[in-house]
Amino acid sequence: MKSFEYKITTHSADTFDKIIFFCSKSGQCGIDEVSKDQTRILTTILNNQGREGWELVQISFGKDGVMVYWKRRVNDEAK
Repeated sequence: MKSFEYKITTHSADTFDKIIFFCSKSGQCGIDEVSKDQTRILTTILNNQGREGWELVQISFGKDGVMVYWKRRVNDEAK
């Protein structure tokens, strides 16, 4: 049977100045407002965890930041 371990990381909204999921107070947002720098930051987070064997499960965006859910396979010991 496959076994997995899970972890959750959080990343402050200060890390992401203008990412589409952080819309203005008036509710306006658009993909054209997302800078290349912001997508690079998110890509770096994903790639760093991926190198350690973590697989992205889900990302939740909120006004205070981003919560990222990860899983990776645990080596089952021979029984």
